[in-house]
Amino acid sequence: MARDFLRLATYNVEWFNALFNDRGRMLEDSAPSARHKISRATQLGALGIVFTALDADGVMVIEAPDTSSKRSTVQALETFARHFGLRARRCLHGFNSETEQEIAFLYDPDRIRATHDPRGNHQGPGGPPSPDSPRFDGSFRYDLDTDTAPETIAFSKPPLEVALTGPDGLPLRLIGVHAKSKAPHGATDPVQLLRLSIENRRKQLAQCIWLRARVEEHLARKESLVVMGDFNDGPGLDEFERLFGKSGIEIVLGSDGDPALRLTDPHAAMALQSRVAMAPTSARFWHGPKQHYFEALLDFIMVSPDLALRSPDWRIWHPFNDPAIAAVPELREALLQASDHFPVTLDLPLSAKAPRRRQT
Repeated sequence: MARDFLRLATYNVEWFNALFNDRGRMLEDSAPSARHKISRATQLGALGIVFTALDADGVMVIEAPDTSSKRSTVQALETFARHFGLRARRCLHGFNSETEQEIAFLYDPDRIRATHDPRGNHQGPGGPPSPDSPRFDGSFRYDLDTDTAPETIAFSKPPLEVALTGPDGLPLRLIGVHAKSKAPHGATDPVQLLRLSIENRRKQLAQCIWLRARVEEHLARKESLVVMGDFNDGPGLDEFERLFGKSGIEIVLGSDGDPALRLTDPHAAMALQSRVAMAPTSARFWHGPKQHYFEALLDFIMVSPDLALRSPDWRIWHPFNDPAIAAVPELREALLQASDHFPVTLDLPLSAKAPRRRQT
């Protein structure tokens, strides 16, 4: 029976790159992966279980394997998909990352068509700054510290812009995002920690302002839009939110703006309504000094108003908080072994009148 919905997912796979050699072959051995106390074979097997269970038409893979002079994101992910017999077996990759963590879209070519379709003024890496809406591999001018001297902002992991056509012929725009981390990596004392924390928060917010400019351009054209990925941010996550007034998520959503130009994500809405109470989470991290796990909501799928009217179904594949997943031991353990983030899915009805359905 043919599906009457399109399933899209976003999944940050912790150091996916470490599971492949330079020829794109999987390293299914007992050597340690980048996951704490988990071998490469165990992490790969867990990822195979998770991707199979997702059964998505398209997955925005965050921290996808590297592309460089020696390595290929596309080769690695298509090898992975072929090995585990995934429907989502064709890989789309956009601009190269400055790191070993790429953004890629793994999709089912029998269900959808997808192309890399960047928008914006092309300045090119190292080119002259653009005043507004530059292409994501260029640079963006924004005053981060209100000194009337705009700084030049660039993405180390440029967002992936996808032009997608679904099974019903509906044209969609996807933007895959891995925003700047706010963690003060490299800080050696409290003063440096504070300085780096504020600096990283400013850069993360500037990237979100840049994303919001692109979102408004799409919405002004009445284009159906999905913005998805790891924003390294969420309402009420840190004390610096008070300093800057709002989170990056609120900026991208357009929470304070015209309702016709707002994006929708129910998990973000829950967090905004209950900053100090009950809220969903999509990532689980081990804190060595505290010897404890901590959770956060970092992964989102935001949709344009026209898609929200179709009443899609959002789901965080959390191994403990989702009863249907918790009841399947193999899947529950695989989610814990595969990554420090959990997938988020969106089931989008192919007809505005079709009822939404959840299928594990």
